[in-house]
Amino acid sequence: MNVSKKVAFYTLGCKLNFSETSTIARDFINEGFDRVDFSEKADMYVINTCSVTENADKRFKTIVKQAQKGNPDAFIAAVGCYAQLKPQELADVNGVDLVLGATEKFKITDYINDLSKNDFGEVHSCEIEEANFYVGSYSIGDRTRAFLKVQDGCDYKCTYCTIPLARGISRSDTLQNVLDNAVEISEKGIKEIVLTGVNIGDYGKGEYGNKKHEHTFLELIKELDEVKGIERLRISSIEPNLLKNESIDFVANSNTFVPHFHIPLQSGSNDLLKLMKRRYLKELYIDRVHKIKEVMPHACIGVDVIVGFPGETDELFLETYHFLNELDISYLHVFTYSERDNTEAVEMAGVVDLNVRKKRSKMLRGLSVKKRRAFYESQLETTRTVLFEGENKQGYIHGFTENYVKVKTPWNPELVNTLHTIQLTEIDDDGLVRFNFVELKILN
Repeated sequence: MNVSKKVAFYTLGCKLNFSETSTIARDFINEGFDRVDFSEKADMYVINTCSVTENADKRFKTIVKQAQKGNPDAFIAAVGCYAQLKPQELADVNGVDLVLGATEKFKITDYINDLSKNDFGEVHSCEIEEANFYVGSYSIGDRTRAFLKVQDGCDYKCTYCTIPLARGISRSDTLQNVLDNAVEISEKGIKEIVLTGVNIGDYGKGEYGNKKHEHTFLELIKELDEVKGIERLRISSIEPNLLKNESIDFVANSNTFVPHFHIPLQSGSNDLLKLMKRRYLKELYIDRVHKIKEVMPHACIGVDVIVGFPGETDELFLETYHFLNELDISYLHVFTYSERDNTEAVEMAGVVDLNVRKKRSKMLRGLSVKKRRAFYESQLETTRTVLFEGENKQGYIHGFTENYVKVKTPWNPELVNTLHTIQLTEIDDDGLVRFNFVELKILN
């Protein structure tokens, strides 16, 4: 391949997608491509798609137009979840040359020849049952933290979700490969690793291609805690029924795991949780929150919640609202339910009007602002450690404490990707926290 060729990437969706984009990008670099920003002129644009919500689908066409604006003659490829679920729909978008499904996306360079535009979008996708092997991934070079993929796919059958159709069965990276990747990340000077996957609490299933668990999630985090050179390890989203007391206790006493959990709830109504085919009821969720706060009172707890699911009456929505309002959590990720093809929920009665969905979503987002503010206020006058990001935002540098309080201070490039001990002092008008340095020395 021509060493002068430039490739750019755009990632929609979750941390898992970011880790996979970064891995695919390294394959291009190994083939002699130069990676450039998506806003720059490139010979090829790769869009890693998401299909969790309707909005992610709609954004695809906008991103294709953005690529065409950068270079009308560029070769455009689509990969990822939406590409697996609806490959022909993407291939029919004007300007798209190549669509690769779940098993093909990691072999994208094998499908690239001279980057000549195709008359029609070329599709290479598989039956999702064929997505039964594991490809390890991690992101590097995009941020001051790395997203390390440890697991893929899901065996749960939630009635609203297309992820099992897009990513296949639950399967895990080998423990040794996860540890090797963590070492590689640490050697590049990155201070924080975020563990990611579709259902990371299910880690160990499908390791070495076996259906049984070779290792458990607890064994995984214990081994990672021993990796030298990593200052912080953060657990991304984990199902409440898979977050065991032993794991919570281990994090509380860990060398590197931080007191931050993101735990999907989806509804505070047991009636709706049953309709969603979630594997727990709200009583278990309460127990998980209480356990975390018992051993880590300063822990940050984020919550995923869906509004407007079929059958969600005003009474059931208010049940969720009051449940969350009374729970000791720190912020919400609110998802407005959208109908997805080939799911059980799309056939359910009790469809909620779109305007009602939007109203409820706005109410919960308002509650999230209130919850985050209350959590930040509870952290004032405490001493924390901050890892600074790499971006100058209107003259300020931002960072996150170990328990996910976002702070800011005037821009100083010497602070990028460094850890400092600070004391949180006040909440600014924009909701970020100001602080005083306790120790100016970089923590190594």
